This record gives sequence, structure tokens and C-alpha cells, in this order.
Amino acid sequence: MARIAVDLNRCQGYAQCAFLAPEIFAMHGDEALLYDPEADGAPREKLDRAAAACPVQAVLVDAVEPDDAGTGAPDASAEGVSRAR
Repeated sequence: MARIAVDLNRCQGYAQCAFLAPEIFAMHGDEALLYDPEADGAPREKLDRAAAACPVQAVLVDAVEPDDAGTGAPDASAEGVSRAR
């Protein structure tokens, strides 16, 4: 299981992540990035490529052990939204 975080202050809406992993990232209009912070079904390699492709390095992919998924982690159940500038 992987957990995804996007630095919404850094994201500029280049959409490279949405191009490489559309099942996780999607652009809403020209400026807003929507993403699933808990990427259960996406291959780790695909997520790593999407994170590496971000020109401003706003995407972080972190491996989470099943036992650690519910302990002390902030609630990431809502979708992230970023407005690019």
C-alpha cells in the first residue's frame, strides 16, 4: 500500500502526474489537481514515475505497512485539491 501526498503550495498544475497515473491523479479544469491519497490498486512503479515526473517535486509517495496504516497518521480520506497559480 502506498500513501500519496501532494504539496498543494508547490503544485503548479503541470499535470505530469495525471498523465502518468490517471487512476490516481486527475486535473479538474486547468488549475485544480484531484488525487486519491491512498493508492491501493496502483502499481508502485507507476506512482514513483508520476512523482519523479513532477517538475516542481510536489508529489511524495510513501510506502505504508498494513499495520501502520491506521496508527498516528493524519486522516487523509478527503481528496486533495490544488489551484495552480
